[in-house]
Amino acid sequence: MKKLLSLALVLTLALAVCLPAATAEAKDNWLHIFLTSDPETLDVQLTTDSYTIPLNCFDRLVETDTVDGVAQIVPGLADSWDVSEDGLTYTFHLHEGVTFHNGDAFTADDVVYTVNRMMDPATLAKNTDIYYGIVAGAADFYDGKAEAVSGVQALDDLTVQFTLETAYAPFLSCLATPGGSIFNRESTEGVQDFGVNPDVCFGTGPFEVTEWELGSKVTLKANPNYFKGAPAIDGIDIAIVSDADTQRMMFEQGQSDVFNFDYAESQLQWFMDNGYADQIVSGSRAGTYYFMFNTAIEPLNDVNVRKALQMAIDRQAILDALYAGEGKVLSAFIPEGVLSHNDDAPAIPYDPEQAKALLAEAGYPDGFNMEIAIMADSATSLTVSSIIQSYLAAIGVKAEIKQYDESSYYDIRRDGELPSYYNSWSADFNDPDNFLYTFFSRKNTKGRSINYDNEEILNLLEDARVMVDFDERMAAYQKIDDAVVHQDAVTLPLYQRNHLFCLNPRVQGFKVAWNGWSDMSFYTISLTD
Repeated sequence: MKKLLSLALVLTLALAVCLPAATAEAKDNWLHIFLTSDPETLDVQLTTDSYTIPLNCFDRLVETDTVDGVAQIVPGLADSWDVSEDGLTYTFHLHEGVTFHNGDAFTADDVVYTVNRMMDPATLAKNTDIYYGIVAGAADFYDGKAEAVSGVQALDDLTVQFTLETAYAPFLSCLATPGGSIFNRESTEGVQDFGVNPDVCFGTGPFEVTEWELGSKVTLKANPNYFKGAPAIDGIDIAIVSDADTQRMMFEQGQSDVFNFDYAESQLQWFMDNGYADQIVSGSRAGTYYFMFNTAIEPLNDVNVRKALQMAIDRQAILDALYAGEGKVLSAFIPEGVLSHNDDAPAIPYDPEQAKALLAEAGYPDGFNMEIAIMADSATSLTVSSIIQSYLAAIGVKAEIKQYDESSYYDIRRDGELPSYYNSWSADFNDPDNFLYTFFSRKNTKGRSINYDNEEILNLLEDARVMVDFDERMAAYQKIDDAVVHQDAVTLPLYQRNHLFCLNPRVQGFKVAWNGWSDMSFYTISLTD
């Protein structure tokens, strides 16, 4: 008995030592959260997935906010904007009196600087094509043929104008993403350690980075001069905690206020079974989990074969088994929460007998052999692909799961030669172009190993990008969605999942964001005693 007690004491002390020091002393009006790893960088132009800092410490010209459950473009650093009838010119009228964390006044020149900084090849920025690549002169500047991006001009201190090479309907939505965050020219230009040194990381947002201890914590202090009003909390303590059990114990002990299940899916059932169900909040996550078919490889080049595979898979059962049913089965590639999502899309039934009949009609009464490609280090892909494999076996299709290292996987996919694969796509910006053009356009379909060749739909994908009439665009994208999922069956949308969070009862004003990221803004939160 003494040995058992001694062992328990040692384990308890060891756990206490392992808990992050940042949580040891609670601050009454500070929000305590955790991330599983350090931010990739504080410079959002250099990352496509570390968004906690930009969403809380920077602002954009416009923002995407969840209003009554629907994502909408709302004013940000720009109070208003005008768009020319031809969709080529965007004029933004900036909010007066905005200051950066270092006290510098925000002006139109900072917007011009931000655009040029991203399009400067020396910056090594990511996603330049998504954010500013469509701006007139951006490509010439990037290629060294011009000294600046000609299509962005400061008309005066509070007016900035963008001119596009061609009309691009998703432009506003792109500006509202984290990568569209605006930097301060004075404090950023020429600074070598901007992305790693909190002392030079100045935005206009509701919080300011004041400390970053690698592997331990990031501290964000409230900005009392925030132009939309000071936050109700004093700041945010972000602990870096990779272990899911430690995350759970921190929450149990009141050392964490928000448990984000995106970071620890394995803990959901424990929370449900141990009295926390009433503290869990959820909302649709704007992303699609899908199974993709390569239409250039036999027998997947036969539409009846693809439709048979669609009907062979019980998607609700997968969602129930892996995610406790927290989400919804999709019958459209555009998920709920993204513009043009069709809630009335015809259902894709789970019908293995009809699937067998379609295979027989296509000349494969005894099934066939095929390959499902996955990356070797993706446990989730292996789990889901194994379940899909078992469903296909039930209709006579022998699917071999072949694992590739990351480099080989992407090389083969880029060459258009992956036979089939499971994956997911989350909304970068709230527009169907982000989903349908990214996968099925002439520019991208080979690189995604889809090889889609419906000329009518390929043309419509190009046309929809420049349509100015909103209703016409939405109708076009619903037609495209119907074609790729139902008419041509080049993909099987599986489901979209829910964002799930467990909240400390003291947390008030928590808003489940519309987007597909795990990171979010905490500006609306207040804390009770």
